[in-house]
Amino acid sequence: MLELRTINQDNYEECLNLRTIDTNVDFVDSVAWSLAEAWVYYEDSRPFAIYADNVMVGFVSMYIGENNPQIINFMIDSRFQRRGYGSAAAKLCIEYLCKEFNARRISAPVNLENITAQKFWSNLGFESKDDIEDGYLYMRLYISEKYV
Repeated sequence: MLELRTINQDNYEECLNLRTIDTNVDFVDSVAWSLAEAWVYYEDSRPFAIYADNVMVGFVSMYIGENNPQIINFMIDSRFQRRGYGSAAAKLCIEYLCKEFNARRISAPVNLENITAQKFWSNLGFESKDDIEDGYLYMRLYISEKYV
């Protein structure tokens, strides 16, 4: 079973040890950076560890401010990639944002050069509208009834 869990004193060190594959290192912020950013913007950030059957397999940080929910930092540890965890975890994030914040549109900022991530989010229904800011393409998912 895949689930999102709050990061706390019991799991933050394990979370800090998560790593992406080498080809994505320039595209994914480190967990330490993401947690520091979430702490600074604590009112609008929701960081979670991603667990599969009680094993931490990834990390995600979501932004919920300004009525503009975003999945901003998302990664599956290199040891657990290509097992379907990424797609399943992204769907959990979408469900979370819909349920907890009544999201009707969710953004995923993706580095312009990260074609793999663009395909990943596109396969989940996110659309590219050429909305570019600071080197990131903001892909958008418009929520249908299946997530509500």
